[in-house]
Amino acid sequence: MKYAVMDANVPEFSVTMMSRLLEVSRSGFYRWLGRTPSKLAQRRALVTHAVVDVYHRFKKRYGAPRIAVELNESDIPCSVNHVAKLLKENELKARNGKSFKYTPSVEARTNVADNLLNRQFSVEAPNLKWVSDITYIKVGREWLYLAVVMDLYSRKVIGWSLDNHMRESLIIEAFEMAASLRKLKANALIHSDRGVQYRGNRYQQILLDNQVQCSMSRKGNCWDNAVMEAFFGRFKVELIYAENYKTFDEAKAGIFEYIEMFYNSVRRHSALGYMSPNEFERKPNG
Repeated sequence: MKYAVMDANVPEFSVTMMSRLLEVSRSGFYRWLGRTPSKLAQRRALVTHAVVDVYHRFKKRYGAPRIAVELNESDIPCSVNHVAKLLKENELKARNGKSFKYTPSVEARTNVADNLLNRQFSVEAPNLKWVSDITYIKVGREWLYLAVVMDLYSRKVIGWSLDNHMRESLIIEAFEMAASLRKLKANALIHSDRGVQYRGNRYQQILLDNQVQCSMSRKGNCWDNAVMEAFFGRFKVELIYAENYKTFDEAKAGIFEYIEMFYNSVRRHSALGYMSPNEFERKPNG
């Protein structure tokens, strides 16, 4: 926890000073920064994300047994007991009722793209490789969902959408914001995970209409979209955990300030030679 606090305040305070005040070692902090999450931690994060996704996608109608079936059919193996535990930890409870029936749609098992990005996160020019993902945010007693599109060239967030659902329209809004602000180049691609939203027919058609190649992570491999995962990790430490928003409007205003006024404009990124994304794009040949 102390290391997370230090990491969130590196832009303002020196590591040496924070190490002394928090009574931790500088070397330990740098080891923590470079740590690789265990396979168990990666697996738990993946399943938790999937459980919350399915729970809200089916409007709180599914409990642990049906969610487990849905995940197993999506090639995310897990037990009913494990799903039940994750639901409890996240304070999620299904609505009562036995009559609701669900048959997975055809697109839930189709529209899976190859991993064209193949972890090639470096790129020589803007608007050639974009990445996208969704994260969930607890606000008061409800969950909000944030879809983001990032340009790998500058790590700039170029499109985002926030709402209280994870429907396909959420990622479409984020993509359309990005497409309206940038000019995609020939053979450009956008990479995401295999979430049902990204396999949706409407989203796939929009990519075709914009002549954008679709790339998807391999099954159960979150590190194929590591840059996006890293952004969400920093975003939650630096904003969400610190602010503890209570309403949708509070959260949206805070997220706008973080993305547009801090992250894109001010925050120094180690992968960019400690320039902000906007500064990196303004440099010669940027």
